Amino acid sequence: MEFDLIIKNGRIYDGSGDKSYFSDIAIKNGKIFDISNLDKHNAKIVINAKHQVVCPGFIDVHSHADLSVHLKNHHQILEPLLRQGITTFVGGNCGMGLAPFSNEFRKDAFTYIEAIIGKNQAPSITWNNTADFFVTLEKRGLAMNCGMLIPHGLLRIAAKGMQNTIADKKEISIMKKYLEEGLEAGALGMSTGLMYFPGLGADENELIELAKVLSNKDRVFTCHIRSYSNTLDNAIEELMDISRQSGVRVQLSHLFWLPHVNKIVDGITNSVARFLASIYKHVKIPIPLDIEIKKRLSYIGDEIKKGMPMGFDVMPTGTGFTHALAFFPPWSLTGDRQKIINRLKDKKTRKRIYKSIQKGQSIWPHRDKDTWSMNFFKVMGFKSIFLMSAASNKNKKYEGMNFFEIGKKTGKNAFDAVCDMLIEEDGQLLVFETPTYPGDEFVERSIYSSIKDANSSIVTDSILFGFGKSSHLFYDCYPRIFSKYVREEKILTMEEAVRKSTYLPAFQLGIKDRGLLKKGFWADIVIFNPDTIQSLSTPQTPDVFPEGIDYVLVNGNQVVTPNGYFPEPRSGMLIRR
Repeated sequence: MEFDLIIKNGRIYDGSGDKSYFSDIAIKNGKIFDISNLDKHNAKIVINAKHQVVCPGFIDVHSHADLSVHLKNHHQILEPLLRQGITTFVGGNCGMGLAPFSNEFRKDAFTYIEAIIGKNQAPSITWNNTADFFVTLEKRGLAMNCGMLIPHGLLRIAAKGMQNTIADKKEISIMKKYLEEGLEAGALGMSTGLMYFPGLGADENELIELAKVLSNKDRVFTCHIRSYSNTLDNAIEELMDISRQSGVRVQLSHLFWLPHVNKIVDGITNSVARFLASIYKHVKIPIPLDIEIKKRLSYIGDEIKKGMPMGFDVMPTGTGFTHALAFFPPWSLTGDRQKIINRLKDKKTRKRIYKSIQKGQSIWPHRDKDTWSMNFFKVMGFKSIFLMSAASNKNKKYEGMNFFEIGKKTGKNAFDAVCDMLIEEDGQLLVFETPTYPGDEFVERSIYSSIKDANSSIVTDSILFGFGKSSHLFYDCYPRIFSKYVREEKILTMEEAVRKSTYLPAFQLGIKDRGLLKKGFWADIVIFNPDTIQSLSTPQTPDVFPEGIDYVLVNGNQVVTPNGYFPEPRSGMLIRR
């Protein structure tokens, strides 16, 4: 028999976490046909993988690539993901996405989406429901595989518009209707963003009712929880309680811990962190920063052993990123984008917003008035909030600077600098948040235990729009895992690093026939050199592709080779449950 492609002489890490072995792999019709000695067989294409790692394609289950995948040039925008070995992503995370829409509140939903993406989406979004969204993607073709979660934020908007109030029975019934339709279309589950408007307006009753729908369909409930700081334990317990009450499998997005006591203590903590980070550049003092998170990992691990259907993900970085408006009080984010901008323009309202930030208290459950937990302007300070990406050219020169510095450069206080830039950019502003500076390896020590934990999947949280500065993770997340955490720090074995990047995320999100090198599974495969795989991306210059990854196959087709990137014909599939 002649195969489409044979990979010979590779060291196979099959994704299961079991020990590696040497063998050949035969591919036919996009799937793995055989794994054995294939010396007596021929193929149209033969890849010699001697001295190379051969493993499943990386599965990124927390991505926002869905906000670009509907565009005709998405293969160009998402090239950094494929170049680093990602063959499958899951979109719709943090309660954001591109479907569904209700006729009554379609304009509100578009306002919400456009504030994040930074462009008018009316010409690109021609569908109303999840099923039509999926059909549109399949007709246009996909450069890589993608699965979708139903975004809770859009369910809320479809039922009640841009309001920050608890949903009544009728509104919950509308949400359940749209959720059921999306699951019937093949969505993997539902995602929530309980730190963000409008998701933070939901109470536990609403979430449990939606979780019951998911449980009945054997789908996952993913959750960007309400808090990662002083009420982290409450937030973890809320997620677990949703599972206990509904039977749903839950996935906690981004398990980390941010210290928060009050403005004075937080200021001292951040100053000490910046001082220690400056020393760490020169002397790698092994100060343990993950003591607090270890306590939560121990508790979560014990609950999983008792039968809690739960997993979580982690990004290999000490720097987060989001929309600048995420740090504003929820009451200031109601209405459409123009109303939000008008509030920033009005001097009295701007003062009121700033007063909310200064007086706000991070009190559970973070739904009422000024208790929202994403009050990072207060918790972290403006020296810890950096401009990541501005939509226009006017403010490009400030990308990479924190807003305390930007305020000095522009002769304004830091908060006015943020507000004025949001006005200039029509609300389209992405930011980094970190106690010290983007890319700080000292702060990254705080996630070492999360990276190592057996229940954590590796993710990028990628937000790629084709403009502005991106995070280095969008280029180097998985190469960074294999170069730093496996080869250099020896925090993970190669077998475990591959499992966390392939089979484990597939299992956690219910993705079938992917994540393992196994007969009958789809041939999503990465071939890389374990000695030379290396990130070349930095926070200052993020848009540099990694070294050491020679081949990336999507459904048996070569998309990345030593000769370059070949996205056509589009080899990806929409993954439906």
